[in-house]
Amino acid sequence: MTLEPVEILNYLEYVKDDGRAHTIVGDVRVMPQVWIPQLETKRDILIYAPPSYNTSAKRYPVLYMHDGQNLFDEATAYAGHDWRVDETMQALSQEGFEALVVGICHGGEQRLTEYNPFPGKWPGRGAAHVAFVCDTLKPFIDNTLRTRPEHAATGVFGSSMGGLISLYAFFSRPDIFGMCGAMSPSLFVSQNAILDYARAAAWNEGRIYLDNGTYEPSARPMYQALRAKGYKARRHLKYVRERGARHTESAWARRLPNALRFLLQDFRALQTA
Repeated sequence: MTLEPVEILNYLEYVKDDGRAHTIVGDVRVMPQVWIPQLETKRDILIYAPPSYNTSAKRYPVLYMHDGQNLFDEATAYAGHDWRVDETMQALSQEGFEALVVGICHGGEQRLTEYNPFPGKWPGRGAAHVAFVCDTLKPFIDNTLRTRPEHAATGVFGSSMGGLISLYAFFSRPDIFGMCGAMSPSLFVSQNAILDYARAAAWNEGRIYLDNGTYEPSARPMYQALRAKGYKARRHLKYVRERGARHTESAWARRLPNALRFLLQDFRALQTA
Protein backbone atom coordinates (compact mmCIF):
# COMPACT_ATOMS: atom_id res chain seq x y z
CA MET A 1 0.00 0.00 0.00
CA THR A 2 1.46 3.34 -1.03
CA LEU A 3 1.63 6.34 1.27
CA GLU A 4 -0.67 9.21 0.45
CA PRO A 5 1.14 12.48 -0.41
CA VAL A 6 2.20 14.23 2.79
CA GLU A 7 4.14 17.37 3.68
CA ILE A 8 7.49 17.18 5.47
CA LEU A 9 7.73 20.18 7.80
CA ASN A 10 10.34 21.59 10.15
CA TYR A 11 9.45 20.18 13.56
CA LEU A 12 9.98 23.37 15.56
CA GLU A 13 7.86 25.33 13.12
CA TYR A 14 5.13 22.71 13.37
CA VAL A 15 4.95 22.91 17.19
CA LYS A 16 5.89 26.57 17.75
CA ASP A 17 2.44 27.73 18.87
CA ASP A 18 1.57 24.93 21.30
CA GLY A 19 2.91 26.75 24.37
CA ARG A 20 5.42 24.10 25.40
CA ALA A 21 9.21 24.29 25.72
CA HIS A 22 10.72 22.00 23.09
CA THR A 23 14.23 20.52 23.25
CA ILE A 24 15.01 19.67 19.63
CA VAL A 25 18.65 19.77 18.49
CA GLY A 26 19.69 19.59 14.85
CA ASP A 27 17.50 18.93 11.82
CA VAL A 28 14.27 17.25 12.94
CA ARG A 29 11.26 17.20 10.62
CA VAL A 30 7.69 15.93 10.88
CA MET A 31 5.23 14.28 8.54
CA PRO A 32 1.96 15.30 10.22
CA GLN A 33 -0.84 12.78 10.67
CA VAL A 34 0.25 10.19 8.16
CA TRP A 35 -2.50 7.75 7.22
CA ILE A 36 -1.60 4.16 8.19
CA PRO A 37 -3.79 1.95 5.98
CA GLN A 38 -2.83 -1.29 7.72
CA LEU A 39 -4.13 0.05 11.06
CA GLU A 40 -6.73 2.51 9.72
CA THR A 41 -5.41 5.39 11.79
CA LYS A 42 -3.23 8.49 11.53
CA ARG A 43 0.06 9.20 13.24
CA ASP A 44 2.86 11.79 13.17
CA ILE A 45 6.14 10.52 11.74
CA LEU A 46 9.33 12.31 12.81
CA ILE A 47 12.56 12.39 10.80
CA TYR A 48 16.04 13.29 12.03
CA ALA A 49 18.59 14.17 9.32
CA PRO A 50 22.35 14.14 10.07
CA PRO A 51 24.43 17.35 9.97
CA SER A 52 25.91 16.64 6.53
CA TYR A 53 22.56 15.89 4.88
CA ASN A 54 22.04 19.39 3.46
CA THR A 55 25.66 19.94 2.44
CA SER A 56 26.49 16.69 0.67
CA ALA A 57 25.10 14.23 -1.84
CA LYS A 58 25.69 11.22 0.42
CA ARG A 59 23.14 8.52 1.08
CA TYR A 60 22.54 7.36 4.62
CA PRO A 61 21.47 4.28 6.56
CA VAL A 62 18.03 4.52 8.15
CA LEU A 63 16.91 3.53 11.63
CA TYR A 64 13.15 3.10 12.11
CA MET A 65 12.54 3.78 15.80
CA HIS A 66 9.36 3.19 17.77
CA ASP A 67 7.69 5.47 20.34
CA GLY A 68 8.51 8.57 18.32
CA GLN A 69 7.10 10.89 21.01
CA ASN A 70 9.90 9.82 23.36
CA LEU A 71 12.87 10.10 21.03
CA PHE A 72 13.70 13.77 20.53
CA ASP A 73 11.61 16.16 22.59
CA GLU A 74 11.10 16.40 26.35
CA ALA A 75 7.82 18.24 25.73
CA THR A 76 6.23 15.14 24.21
CA ALA A 77 8.18 12.40 26.02
CA TYR A 78 6.82 10.14 28.73
CA ALA A 79 7.33 11.78 32.16
CA GLY A 80 9.32 14.55 30.46
CA HIS A 81 12.38 12.38 29.74
CA ASP A 82 13.31 11.79 26.11
CA TRP A 83 15.91 9.44 24.63
CA ARG A 84 18.02 12.36 23.40
CA VAL A 85 18.27 10.71 19.99
CA ASP A 86 18.91 14.06 18.32
CA GLU A 87 21.70 15.06 20.73
CA THR A 88 23.22 11.57 20.50
CA MET A 89 23.18 11.48 16.71
CA GLN A 90 24.67 14.97 16.52
CA ALA A 91 27.54 13.84 18.77
CA LEU A 92 28.05 10.52 16.96
CA SER A 93 28.29 12.33 13.64
CA GLN A 94 31.61 13.70 14.87
CA GLU A 95 32.84 10.08 15.08
CA GLY A 96 31.66 9.24 11.56
CA PHE A 97 28.38 7.60 12.57
CA GLU A 98 25.61 9.25 10.55
CA ALA A 99 22.12 7.98 9.86
CA LEU A 100 18.60 9.12 9.18
CA VAL A 101 16.25 8.30 12.05
CA VAL A 102 12.54 7.83 11.35
CA GLY A 103 10.53 8.03 14.58
CA ILE A 104 7.09 6.43 14.40
CA CYS A 105 4.78 7.89 17.04
CA HIS A 106 2.84 5.33 19.06
CA GLY A 107 -0.92 5.06 19.24
CA GLY A 108 -1.50 6.09 22.85
CA GLU A 109 -4.04 3.67 24.28
CA GLN A 110 -3.47 1.43 21.24
CA ARG A 111 0.29 1.22 21.80
CA LEU A 112 0.29 -2.20 23.46
CA THR A 113 -1.95 -3.65 20.78
CA GLU A 114 0.02 -2.18 17.88
CA TYR A 115 3.36 -3.37 19.29
CA ASN A 116 2.14 -6.88 20.15
CA PRO A 117 2.80 -9.41 17.36
CA PHE A 118 1.41 -12.37 19.33
CA PRO A 119 -2.33 -11.92 19.99
CA GLY A 120 -3.65 -14.11 22.75
CA LYS A 121 -4.34 -12.96 26.29
CA TRP A 122 -3.66 -9.46 24.93
CA PRO A 123 -4.95 -8.29 21.54
CA GLY A 124 -2.22 -7.85 18.98
CA ARG A 125 -1.84 -6.01 15.68
CA GLY A 126 1.93 -6.05 15.56
CA ALA A 127 2.07 -7.79 12.19
CA ALA A 128 0.00 -4.98 10.66
CA HIS A 129 2.28 -2.38 12.24
CA VAL A 130 5.37 -4.07 10.77
CA ALA A 131 3.65 -4.25 7.39
CA PHE A 132 3.13 -0.48 7.52
CA VAL A 133 6.78 0.19 8.31
CA CYS A 134 8.10 -2.19 5.63
CA ASP A 135 5.60 -1.91 2.81
CA THR A 136 4.25 1.65 3.09
CA LEU A 137 6.57 3.89 5.11
CA LYS A 138 9.96 2.59 3.97
CA PRO A 139 9.23 2.89 0.22
CA PHE A 140 8.12 6.49 0.77
CA ILE A 141 11.22 7.34 2.81
CA ASP A 142 13.50 5.70 0.22
CA ASN A 143 11.83 7.58 -2.63
CA THR A 144 11.83 10.93 -0.81
CA LEU A 145 15.13 11.09 1.09
CA ARG A 146 18.71 10.11 0.24
CA THR A 147 18.77 6.72 1.91
CA ARG A 148 20.81 3.58 1.55
CA PRO A 149 17.78 1.30 1.10
CA GLU A 150 19.60 -2.03 1.26
CA HIS A 151 19.13 -4.57 4.04
CA ALA A 152 22.53 -3.94 5.66
CA ALA A 153 21.77 -0.23 6.11
CA THR A 154 18.20 -0.51 7.41
CA GLY A 155 17.50 -0.92 11.11
CA VAL A 156 14.60 -1.17 13.52
CA PHE A 157 14.86 -0.06 17.15
CA GLY A 158 12.69 0.22 20.26
CA SER A 159 12.36 -0.32 23.98
CA SER A 160 9.97 -2.38 26.11
CA MET A 161 7.07 -3.30 23.80
CA GLY A 162 8.91 -1.34 21.13
CA GLY A 163 11.83 -3.70 21.67
CA LEU A 164 9.54 -6.70 21.26
CA ILE A 165 8.09 -5.47 17.97
CA SER A 166 11.60 -4.58 16.76
CA LEU A 167 12.80 -8.14 17.33
CA TYR A 168 9.70 -9.47 15.59
CA ALA A 169 10.26 -7.11 12.64
CA PHE A 170 13.90 -8.19 12.28
CA PHE A 171 13.04 -11.89 12.16
CA SER A 172 9.78 -11.62 10.22
CA ARG A 173 11.19 -9.33 7.52
CA PRO A 174 14.78 -10.39 6.81
CA ASP A 175 14.31 -8.86 3.36
CA ILE A 176 14.14 -5.41 4.97
CA PHE A 177 16.08 -5.20 8.23
CA GLY A 178 19.79 -5.82 8.76
CA MET A 179 19.99 -4.13 12.17
CA CYS A 180 17.88 -4.46 15.31
CA GLY A 181 18.04 -2.67 18.64
CA ALA A 182 15.88 -3.97 21.50
CA MET A 183 16.31 -2.16 24.81
CA SER A 184 14.60 -3.81 27.78
CA PRO A 185 12.41 -5.86 25.41
CA SER A 186 9.11 -7.25 26.70
CA LEU A 187 10.02 -10.88 26.09
CA PHE A 188 7.29 -12.15 28.44
CA VAL A 189 4.37 -11.41 26.07
CA SER A 190 2.36 -14.53 25.23
CA GLN A 191 4.60 -16.71 27.41
CA ASN A 192 7.87 -15.65 25.79
CA ALA A 193 6.56 -16.34 22.28
CA ILE A 194 9.28 -14.18 20.72
CA LEU A 195 11.95 -16.66 21.85
CA ASP A 196 10.42 -19.56 19.93
CA TYR A 197 9.70 -17.24 17.00
CA ALA A 198 13.33 -16.17 16.79
CA ARG A 199 14.59 -19.74 17.14
CA ALA A 200 12.40 -20.91 14.25
CA ALA A 201 12.92 -17.91 11.98
CA ALA A 202 15.12 -17.97 8.91
CA TRP A 203 18.66 -16.73 9.41
CA ASN A 204 18.92 -12.96 9.05
CA GLU A 205 22.50 -11.79 8.61
CA GLY A 206 22.93 -8.58 10.57
CA ARG A 207 23.55 -6.98 13.94
CA ILE A 208 21.35 -7.26 17.03
CA TYR A 209 21.71 -5.16 20.18
CA LEU A 210 19.99 -6.25 23.42
CA ASP A 211 20.05 -4.77 26.90
CA ASN A 212 18.36 -4.41 30.27
CA GLY A 213 18.96 -2.93 33.69
CA THR A 214 19.43 -5.04 36.79
CA TYR A 215 16.13 -3.75 38.24
CA GLU A 216 13.95 -5.08 35.42
CA PRO A 217 13.36 -8.38 33.58
CA SER A 218 16.40 -9.70 31.76
CA ALA A 219 16.94 -9.84 27.99
CA ARG A 220 19.52 -12.58 28.48
CA PRO A 221 17.16 -15.42 27.40
CA MET A 222 17.01 -13.83 23.95
CA TYR A 223 20.78 -13.40 23.91
CA GLN A 224 21.21 -17.10 24.77
CA ALA A 225 18.66 -18.17 22.15
CA LEU A 226 20.46 -16.14 19.48
CA ARG A 227 23.87 -17.44 20.49
CA ALA A 228 22.51 -20.98 20.14
CA LYS A 229 21.11 -20.04 16.74
CA GLY A 230 24.57 -19.05 15.55
CA TYR A 231 24.79 -15.30 16.16
CA LYS A 232 28.29 -14.53 17.36
CA ALA A 233 29.01 -12.14 20.21
CA ARG A 234 30.71 -8.93 19.11
CA ARG A 235 30.26 -9.78 15.42
CA HIS A 236 26.48 -10.16 15.22
CA LEU A 237 25.28 -9.67 18.76
CA LYS A 238 25.81 -7.37 21.73
CA TYR A 239 24.15 -7.76 25.13
CA VAL A 240 24.46 -5.14 27.90
CA ARG A 241 23.29 -5.44 31.50
CA GLU A 242 23.44 -2.06 33.23
CA ARG A 243 23.91 -2.31 36.98
CA GLY A 244 21.30 -0.38 38.96
CA ALA A 245 19.27 0.66 35.91
CA ARG A 246 15.48 0.59 35.77
CA HIS A 247 12.85 0.49 33.02
CA THR A 248 13.03 4.20 32.15
CA GLU A 249 13.55 6.56 29.25
CA SER A 250 16.63 8.03 30.96
CA ALA A 251 18.25 4.58 31.19
CA TRP A 252 17.66 3.97 27.49
CA ALA A 253 19.10 7.40 26.68
CA ARG A 254 22.27 6.51 28.63
CA ARG A 255 22.77 3.27 26.74
CA LEU A 256 21.83 4.63 23.32
CA PRO A 257 25.23 5.93 22.13
CA ASN A 258 26.99 2.58 22.47
CA ALA A 259 24.00 0.74 21.03
CA LEU A 260 24.13 2.90 17.91
CA ARG A 261 27.91 2.58 17.61
CA PHE A 262 27.50 -1.20 17.56
CA LEU A 263 24.62 -1.26 15.08
CA LEU A 264 26.13 1.27 12.67
CA GLN A 265 29.67 -0.10 12.84
CA ASP A 266 29.58 -2.02 9.57
CA PHE A 267 27.95 0.82 7.71
CA ARG A 268 30.47 3.27 9.10
CA ALA A 269 33.20 1.09 7.62
CA LEU A 270 31.44 1.23 4.24
CA GLN A 271 31.13 5.00 4.46
CA THR A 272 34.79 5.51 5.29
CA ALA A 273 36.27 2.85 3.01
